[in-house]
Amino acid sequence: MLPVIALVGRPNVGKSTLFNRLTRSRDALVADQPGLTRDRKYGTGKLGKHPYVVVDTGGISGDQLGIDQLMEQQVHQAIGEADHILFLLDGREGCTGGDEIIAQQLRKTGKPVSVAVNKSEGLDETLAASDFYRLGLGDPIAIAAVHGRGVRTLIDGILSQFPPAEEADTDEEKGIQIAVVGRPNVGKSTLVNRLLGEERVVAYDQPGTTRDSIYIPITRNDKRYTLIDTAGVRRRARIKEAIEKFSIIKTLQSMQEANVVLLVLDAQQEIGEQDATLAGHVLESGRALILVINKWDGLSQDQREWIKAEIERKLPFLSFARHHYISALHGSGVGDLFGLVDQVYKSAMRDLATPELTRILEALVEEHQPPLVHGRRIKLRYAHQGGKNPPLIVIHGNQTERVPDGYKRYLISRFRSILKLRGTPVRIEFRSGDNPFQGKQNKLTKRQIQKRQRLKKFVSRKR
Repeated sequence: MLPVIALVGRPNVGKSTLFNRLTRSRDALVADQPGLTRDRKYGTGKLGKHPYVVVDTGGISGDQLGIDQLMEQQVHQAIGEADHILFLLDGREGCTGGDEIIAQQLRKTGKPVSVAVNKSEGLDETLAASDFYRLGLGDPIAIAAVHGRGVRTLIDGILSQFPPAEEADTDEEKGIQIAVVGRPNVGKSTLVNRLLGEERVVAYDQPGTTRDSIYIPITRNDKRYTLIDTAGVRRRARIKEAIEKFSIIKTLQSMQEANVVLLVLDAQQEIGEQDATLAGHVLESGRALILVINKWDGLSQDQREWIKAEIERKLPFLSFARHHYISALHGSGVGDLFGLVDQVYKSAMRDLATPELTRILEALVEEHQPPLVHGRRIKLRYAHQGGKNPPLIVIHGNQTERVPDGYKRYLISRFRSILKLRGTPVRIEFRSGDNPFQGKQNKLTKRQIQKRQRLKKFVSRKR
């Protein structure tokens, strides 16, 4: 097992900056704003031959109300999972009452604690660290997480307490990656917690609770999955904070990394423009898609028929997607989602044989011929698979660059129907064969030139 190191401290002391430094990534959002991190975020790192797991947590503010209470619960869960606690402090502010309260809580855990004094660049390291001896947690180590100064020494000291561990195959551990996306406050985090069976991410009745994309591995029926809880995406006109812009970028990146996307809609609200825009982003990503209609419980039959009609009318370009109706709060219908995920993932990753695709293409062309272009018929000769997730079908022929969009949509729809590719978009790419005589002029023989001249004389006499 890899050693687990939890980063703990007050808000805005640099925990996320240190997390990115230790994982050599930019996975955690970083800004000069307290309370940015709210959920536990896991990452892996390696120093020499020693791999480890590091956990980024929200800042402990001491406020026991609202969302701050839920954030503190996440911190305590991270402490409970950790093998070693890294207590991060702000060297420029000195030791505060909040730091002393956290130190008291950490002593009660009985777990090993290292004290790191961050933001010590430009300061006398000995003087900056001396103020924190009063916490009674050992010798403080001065670091500068943003520049990496002192970080290696700090982690070397922590990892020396553990035996060398074998690095796991992270790609294999990820399994099927499932991104949960949607507008703010539609129940994404509640759904993730329900799928996990624990309060893994902060779910609160306030739009914008989730600010970062949280990757959570899970094993179900001996199959590996990775759930990705993402920030809600609002209309561009309503985005005022720079942090929210970065959160949306993280959400779009998560869709690209995922194998399957769960687009969560609120059954108690009409399908808005932002739902359609977000659905368009999912379609562009090419990922397998399940429309998850949440808050389905308590609706009358008329309301249910109305929301179904809304989806058909406002999201007609998602006709390939599977629909699933749930209540994330009460758990109804949630257990069946993994089965649907397996189905759409299988369709997205299916191997398609060239002879089968070519036979289907011939049948479709016979059923509905391509149109004439400048008096010449477009010829489609054969097809083969060009990629997966989404399935890509490459069609070869003549004048394929002139195939109308309407005929392309016809081919996509019929291929998807015949191959029974459910829950995944299908893409088609046309390729034309090169004409070996294009741009070349036929050189006439002497006899052909004489024949042409005689023909010209004959024509001129007739006139």
